[in-house]
Amino acid sequence: MAAKRILVVEDDKAIRTGIVDALRFAGYEPFEAATFSQAVEQVERVTFDLLLVDLVLPGGSGLEVMGRARKAQPGVPVIAVTALGTEEARVDGLKLGADDYVVKPFSLRELIARVEAVIRRSAERPSDVRAVPVPGGSVDLSRREVRFNDGRRVELSERECELIAYLARNAGRAVSRSELLQRVWRLDTSGVSTRTIDMTVARLREKIGDDEARPHTILTVRGTGYMLASKP
Repeated sequence: MAAKRILVVEDDKAIRTGIVDALRFAGYEPFEAATFSQAVEQVERVTFDLLLVDLVLPGGSGLEVMGRARKAQPGVPVIAVTALGTEEARVDGLKLGADDYVVKPFSLRELIARVEAVIRRSAERPSDVRAVPVPGGSVDLSRREVRFNDGRRVELSERECELIAYLARNAGRAVSRSELLQRVWRLDTSGVSTRTIDMTVARLREKIGDDEARPHTILTVRGTGYMLASKP
């Protein structure tokens, strides 16, 4: 199983390095950003399993970073870090959407425990999209299979399931191939062929019963990428 990706947004180099080292030792794959602009670039380019963000950053607010992250990846869990230790400040942070709140100074052992707890709770949350309607049936995302009304069932690969789930979360919006590479394949788009996306879409269309020549569910947006029809 791939290591969970965690973005650490902290302007204090010593604190950031300590957190990154502790996360790596605990088996996570940490990424780091020291400023608001670096954090925004990261959340818009890479998919993460958790965001650990200081609320006070050079060049902007950690709360805005949280908002950008949630826009790019709805449901991503967030742990807010701050030097403000009042109860009112903690409550405000939780109201603004943080899953947990850590006050400086904190022990790395405590932080890792909180990270583990938030990721565990996140995995137990119901998915924002559980089923995707397709012609004559639906895709059960939890079971990774197409269930047709006539009783037939067709298994989907993990990538096919992730692809239709991402398109479903963005139904009615044209999603570019580069965005799919970043969000579904988790790849940097530089120098990467998008042919693999087209091939995956073709297989997925066949499995869900969508006509490759005249698709009605997964639509091709010429010059851009793909879009899931709002009402397949």
